Amino acid sequence: MGKGAGCCPSKNRAPSVIQSDPDPIQTPETKSDHSIPIEPVVETRKLRIFIVFYSMYGHVESLARNIKTGVEEIDGVEGVLFRVPETLSFETLTAMKVPVKGDDVPEILPEELVEADGLLFGFPTRFGCMSSQMKAFFDSTGGLWREQKLAGVPAGFFVSTGTQGGGQETTAWTAITQLAHHGMLYVPIGYTFGAGMFKMDSIRGGSPYGAGVYSGDGTREPSQRELELAQHQGKYMAMIVKRFGSHSTQ
Repeated sequence: MGKGAGCCPSKNRAPSVIQSDPDPIQTPETKSDHSIPIEPVVETRKLRIFIVFYSMYGHVESLARNIKTGVEEIDGVEGVLFRVPETLSFETLTAMKVPVKGDDVPEILPEELVEADGLLFGFPTRFGCMSSQMKAFFDSTGGLWREQKLAGVPAGFFVSTGTQGGGQETTAWTAITQLAHHGMLYVPIGYTFGAGMFKMDSIRGGSPYGAGVYSGDGTREPSQRELELAQHQGKYMAMIVKRFGSHSTQ
């Protein structure tokens, strides 16, 4: 090889160095302010208790609205009112002098039940059992039962009867079969209402099974204590649901 043509560079020539333009994307700029990255704000939805009811003359609806008030006394929990579909014809309802229902409470579809973290079902009695309208609704939940979509969801009842011996307890406990087949967790109120459960100075619906009202011939209005018991049931259920956490699939 000629002089200076080997593997070693010439003493008189600096070795060549290939330089590339810095890529601003690949070469992050060093910051000197030591800023702390801001965590994204994650919004958490409230737990929801669906208050699903059938009310012919408005007594059960009065309980339902007070239950909703009680539910929302607990931070992070909201009550949502739903009606079940009517099964009687317009002509029959008219003959029975049933008032027209408002449109502020929507009808619920069976598949919507899975969106609830807790459920409270309200209905009037028919010979010591739930009304046919509520039974028809439960009968339509076969798809949910087949896949046990409601298993583990806390649930309870509130009722209306015409007389003191008309089924304040039996109307609720005969409905427990519906919860059992779905695997739901029955939540009675027990005697958590305190002294109000023992007072005998006035007629009062309700029992350890849940809130209740006496409707008489349909003209009696719920008493203040009956409404207070309903509100208590809502608050009590909200505390239970909050302890259990979310069961919703949504």
